[in-house]
Amino acid sequence: MTATGQTWNAADYAQHSSAQLQWAEELLGKLRLRGDEAVLDIGSGDGKITARIADDVPRGRVLGIDRSPDMVRFAREVFPASAHPNLEFRQMDARAIQLPRRVDVAFSNATLHWVDDHPAMLAGVRGALTPGGRVLFQMGGRGCADGMLEVVEQVRRRPRWRAHFEGFVLPYHFHGPDDYQVWLAGAGLTPVRLELIPKDMQHEGARGLTGWLRTTWFPFTDRVPVESREAFLDEVVETYLAAHPLDADGKTHVDMVRLEVEAYAG
Repeated sequence: MTATGQTWNAADYAQHSSAQLQWAEELLGKLRLRGDEAVLDIGSGDGKITARIADDVPRGRVLGIDRSPDMVRFAREVFPASAHPNLEFRQMDARAIQLPRRVDVAFSNATLHWVDDHPAMLAGVRGALTPGGRVLFQMGGRGCADGMLEVVEQVRRRPRWRAHFEGFVLPYHFHGPDDYQVWLAGAGLTPVRLELIPKDMQHEGARGLTGWLRTTWFPFTDRVPVESREAFLDEVVETYLAAHPLDADGKTHVDMVRLEVEAYAG
C-alpha cells in the first residue's frame, strides 16, 4: 500500500492482511465493471486485488501503482505479465500520479490514509481519468482504530519506550466526508457518495493481532531497536486485550472506520 517514506514487508503483508482483502472484495462489487475498462489501482500492494480487477476486465487493462519498491517487486513476481497480459505494476507516489494513457476508473482500497496530501493525489487522479471516468476509494476514515491508537500512544509514552519516539509524527491521515466534499470540488471531481462505514476487524487471538500490528504499524515499531520490537508489540497487545478481551471464540476485535468515496470526472 502506498505509504509515504515507509518500508513495507510485502510477504508479511500478504500473510496478515485478511481483513483488508475481505473489505476489498466487498468494494469490488461496487465497481460494476463491463469488462473493457482501463483501471488504475492506487496502492496496489501485494497485487492480489489488482489481479482480481484484471480478471474482471479481460478486454481492458489494469495498472497498479505503489510507492513501495518491495511491494511492486513482489506483485510482479506473483502476477507476472506472461500470465496476466492486461496487468501492469509500477512504482509511483500517489501524490504525483502521471500516466501515459488515461483510465476509465480510479480505484483504491486500504491505502489513502497513508497519503498526507489528498488534494495533490486527487489532482493526479483527475488528470488521469477519461471524461466521465469514475472514482471508487475506500480508506481509513475519521475515528478509525481509535481504541488501538489510544493503547499504542499509552505504551510508547512509558519510560521504557519514550526516548525512541521523540519527534514522532503520527503517519495516518483519517478524514471525513466534509474534507472530501471540498477536495473533490477543488480537483474538478463530482461526488456521488461520501460515507463513513464502521467495520469490526477480527484476528485469531493475540498472535493474529500481533501479526497485523507488526505488518501495518511498522512506523511505530521501526522506532524501536530491532531486538526490542517483539517486547514492544507484546506490551501493546497485552495492554489492548486488557481493555478489549478476546471473545468466546478467541478472536480479537478492533473498531475500524472506513471512508468510502464515489465520484466522477465532470
